[in-house]
Amino acid sequence: MGKIVAVIGGLIAMAGGVLLVAFVWWREFYELIFGCVPPLLFFGGLISLVAGISSIRDAMRTKKLEEETKEEEEKQEEEKKE
Repeated sequence: MGKIVAVIGGLIAMAGGVLLVAFVWWREFYELIFGCVPPLLFFGGLISLVAGISSIRDAMRTKKLEEETKEEEEKQEEEKKE
């Protein structure tokens, strides 16, 4: 019985919230949404920039390690021939 009351109470609270936003606080809600967009764009771009730089560094590091591994293999082959 308590679970059903909780569900009904939640539905009533949701309906009340929608009504308040739609009829009473529409302007404030509108300003809140448009006030959140620029920071979201900024931080989304910042995260993208950091991820891109990290990816470039990883690619450079991987290329360097591959070159070092190739050089070591060539040295080992030369030592085996001698």
